[in-house]
Amino acid sequence: EMVEDAARDGLRYLEVRYCPKLSTRGGLTMEQALDAELRGLARGEQEFDVIARAINCSLRHYTPETSAAIAKLSVAYRDRGVVAFDLAGGEAGRPPGVHQAAFDLAADGCLGITVHAGEAAGAASIAEAVHRCHADRIGHGTRLYEDPALRDYIRDRRLLIEINITSNLQTRAVRRAAEHPVRGYVDAGLAVTLCTDGWLMTGVTLSDEYWLAHRELGFTRAEIDRLILAGFEHAFLPWPEREALLRRVSEELAAL
Repeated sequence: EMVEDAARDGLRYLEVRYCPKLSTRGGLTMEQALDAELRGLARGEQEFDVIARAINCSLRHYTPETSAAIAKLSVAYRDRGVVAFDLAGGEAGRPPGVHQAAFDLAADGCLGITVHAGEAAGAASIAEAVHRCHADRIGHGTRLYEDPALRDYIRDRRLLIEINITSNLQTRAVRRAAEHPVRGYVDAGLAVTLCTDGWLMTGVTLSDEYWLAHRELGFTRAEIDRLILAGFEHAFLPWPEREALLRRVSEELAAL
């Protein structure tokens, strides 16, 4: 159903963040839960022409051992639809470096790495995600502006910032859409794309997010195209698949 919703919104590629540990309360193992998710994504991919992959998440309140177990499972499923490892959950007072062993496992297993950081905690959380947790991408990054040197470091290494404007409004990480720092990040040359942070929770589609960026932050059509393409450039897919998607999406955008 999620893949169907993505297709309805015009998406061509979907990365689903999922914590398999949350589905074990009824007696399933993490392997059984993950198998079920991947079967659903594969079915959706076949039916709706949307490439769908999984990003396995641990949560900050889990023990480092639990996070390591999720990372190990993720590596085992690397060639079966899991493309990356993530750390989510309540950020304040829970630095990502506590789970460094899990990120080491994921990096050694050649998974992509993204970390929720810089939303409920400051730029130091982002720095730890980058320097200790091997982050290729940063989820939110809302408070990256607090550290200009770190901002430039992330810009120069082309690490992607996954921006979630509506979610940041809902969690009060920002007061108004027009004040969101994404405008400054793009102007500073950072690699940025827009995300929903889970459309069932936020109640918005990805199209809604792009319209919001245009209406409240003045993003032009050309800038929006660049935001869209940045998402494909930094997708957790093998380069030949990304290259094919980039060609397809570039042609579709040019035809609009």
